[in-house]
Amino acid sequence: MTSTGGEGTAAGDSSLLGGPIPASGQEAPPGRPGPAPSPAGAVGPVGDASPEQVGYRGPTACSAAGITYRQLDYWARTGLVEPSIRPAYGSGSQRLYSFRDIVVLKIVKRLLDTGVSLQNIRAAVRHLRSGGRTDLARMTLMSDGATVYECSSPDEVVDLLQGGQGVFGIAVGVVWKDVEGALSRLHGERVDTGETLVRDHPEDELARRRNRAG
Repeated sequence: MTSTGGEGTAAGDSSLLGGPIPASGQEAPPGRPGPAPSPAGAVGPVGDASPEQVGYRGPTACSAAGITYRQLDYWARTGLVEPSIRPAYGSGSQRLYSFRDIVVLKIVKRLLDTGVSLQNIRAAVRHLRSGGRTDLARMTLMSDGATVYECSSPDEVVDLLQGGQGVFGIAVGVVWKDVEGALSRLHGERVDTGETLVRDHPEDELARRRNRAG
């Protein structure tokens, strides 16, 4: 078991654990398997674009992650969560975020809301960035509000809960699914061509019918 800890704890030992919890961030029921991620690790393709070829502009990232543009901009400028596809290059340029970036943005928001320090969040973000696609979708973060812990088994989750250290948890797999659902209703952008990718969903079709009827 490792932790992001405060003083005396290595920043690189950011803690991520396996074991799902409800999306609301309540305590994790240990031992229950987490939700299976989609094979591509992101929302489905739009047209002939694969998920890896799709990026999302700042306003879309904010909407999917549940944050403000001010937060997004501050986190990017301070290096907390930077867009992995395209940073901003001066006035008028647009940042472009990947699906994985947006998952991390949503997790950072939840950690901040629960009082975890920026120092420990930065360590956790580094760990999230270093994990593989499947590993990330199966992780759960546990924290007591000061330290973020990594557990490799349900027994370690139980130990944390019994010791009062696992006060709350964030099931990354649940966040993953939430972001997938949000982005399925939002527009993306092809990384290679800059083409705007419009996603069809019932509200769009209803709007088109109303326009035709009017």
